[in-house]
Amino acid sequence: MKHIAIGENHLYSKAYAKGQKFVGRNVIIYVLRDLKAKKLMTANPQKEYVNRIGLTVSKKIGKAHIRNRVKRILREGLRQVEKNYDVKKGHLIVLVARPSAVLAKSDNVSLDIERAFKALLLI
Repeated sequence: MKHIAIGENHLYSKAYAKGQKFVGRNVIIYVLRDLKAKKLMTANPQKEYVNRIGLTVSKKIGKAHIRNRVKRILREGLRQVEKNYDVKKGHLIVLVARPSAVLAKSDNVSLDIERAFKALLLI
């Protein structure tokens, strides 16, 4: 299933301010319980809770094509972790790329995400 994106800026701000934080080598992860999870569950065709995902790659990382590549790597790393583990649902998850993510492979990023999810008790 395709990820549901965090669309509103205030949700990013809440995740940064109130969420749990994990700093990895290639990515920083913020996790916050989603208050609209119940509403999204009823709208979901499978009637399951879902995580809303936000990706942040600043202009310090590089030009647009580099930032887009880093976003693809982050998505693939998250996809690998969700495939291998049963990730708890009903959270806002914000992935912030660090400058080292430019040279990283999706396997390295998935290891960072896996370590973060274990530390944040999502798996």
